[in-house]
Amino acid sequence: MPFHDSVLPAALPDAGKVAMPSIAHARFSIGDVVRHRVFDFRGVIFDVDPVFANSDEWYEAIPEAIRPHKDQPFYHLLAENMESTYVAYVSQQNLLADDSDEPVEHPAIPGLFTDFVGGRYQLRSEHRH
Repeated sequence: MPFHDSVLPAALPDAGKVAMPSIAHARFSIGDVVRHRVFDFRGVIFDVDPVFANSDEWYEAIPEAIRPHKDQPFYHLLAENMESTYVAYVSQQNLLADDSDEPVEHPAIPGLFTDFVGGRYQLRSEHRH
């Protein structure tokens, strides 16, 4: 009798099963305005990684006492603080919704987004897929 995926030998009851790690669901979406839980900056989300996807060097540079777990969404932000604008990479656990209803003043926003409506940015149609 040929071996089929649906017929497993009795000695291998779990053969073919792969344990999938649990992945947290993203609480925020592209276009949402958020602020950092600890540091004084805010930004608009322009990309989301379902789990950590940056370099080990970047990760190890975070002090261990505040280093976030890698198995959560990480967000790419067009960020601003009182001194400058920049791109930030932030774990979900360190972000809060920004309810100020104020736009983010980052020079890259017009290239990715159109209108600022209801506290969030609308992604340009050419960037949607």
